[in-house]
Amino acid sequence: MNKKYLMTPGPTPVPQDIREEMAKPIIHHRTKEYQAIFKDATEGLKKLFKTSGDVLTFTSSGTGAMEASVVNLCSPGDKIIVIRGGKFGERFGEIGKAYGLNVVPIDVEWGTAVKTEVVADTVKKNPDAKALYATLCETSTATVTDIKAIGQILKGTDILLVVDVISGLGADEFQNDAWGVDVAVCGSQKGLMLPPGLAFCTVSERAMKAAEASKLPKFYFSFKKYKKSYMDTDTPFTSAITLVIGLKKAVEVINNKGVDNVIADHRKLGRAAREAAMALGLSVYSKSPSDAVTGINAPAGINADDIIKICKSELGVTFAGGQGDLKGKIFRIAHMGGIDEEHMGEAIKALEQALAKIGHKFTAGAGVAAAQKVLAGK
Repeated sequence: MNKKYLMTPGPTPVPQDIREEMAKPIIHHRTKEYQAIFKDATEGLKKLFKTSGDVLTFTSSGTGAMEASVVNLCSPGDKIIVIRGGKFGERFGEIGKAYGLNVVPIDVEWGTAVKTEVVADTVKKNPDAKALYATLCETSTATVTDIKAIGQILKGTDILLVVDVISGLGADEFQNDAWGVDVAVCGSQKGLMLPPGLAFCTVSERAMKAAEASKLPKFYFSFKKYKKSYMDTDTPFTSAITLVIGLKKAVEVINNKGVDNVIADHRKLGRAAREAAMALGLSVYSKSPSDAVTGINAPAGINADDIIKICKSELGVTFAGGQGDLKGKIFRIAHMGGIDEEHMGEAIKALEQALAKIGHKFTAGAGVAAAQKVLAGK
């Protein structure tokens, strides 16, 4: 069987050593054995988030953690500020509206980062907002947000800072505590190199106080329930045992290498993808590109989905397409989690073959050479 290369921004490849851990016989989750595994996994996660606070683990997708960050911090009629620069920023707003909150949007042109002066002005006009919701890596546009700057804007206010780091954690720089983040939400299937099924929320002391006072309905995603179990190194409901076993291994791998070193590797892979695209006469979609995923504009007159189809069906390389208005206009190459230099090299080779097949003119081998130059540290 020919080797397949998954280059999508979630799920990402699961390395063999993590798969082997998850293949071991299952154990019961209400045991000391499991609690020891869960504790190690949680403590390792805290190092990735760069937090000394609590990290709560849910059996859900990342969207579950997003919803938890709304229902635990807010009460009916509360005002929240939401930065909407793509599908996932928009999702925060949709969740807020579903719970009857007053959503104040900061609409950002797709492919650009929010301007800090716009954030500052919105905060000044809405000092009574309960929280501001932002996205570290807006996966749909492959764009990174300056969370550190937003944290500085909110410093000294009562507004909580909530950040979606589902795609960005472990790829784009993120410092939960140093940047003043109250809740960071994440999922397992991206930088953490696991299958989908786990979600996480960091919870600051300010956020937990808000959870104590929150009046929005909640049951499964209650921070108070998870906090109570967390104190006993447990979860209030059935844990995704196999995934947590894999999580323990994944965070060990990342922390043994060093979080900053892992982020530097992602930075190199991201640059390789962007340099390769430009060498092939293509352009990068985002004006503030993430190191988790790169969005690339399709050549004029060519549907990006045709490139994706050729790469997947004929060459064994899977890219992601554009979402919303970007469907058919861009394709996205991920470089997060278990994606390594081998993946990137094969992905660029496949891209060259697909471009040649659809008639795009470029110098053969230029993309591969550009990527190899970056990966070699030149």
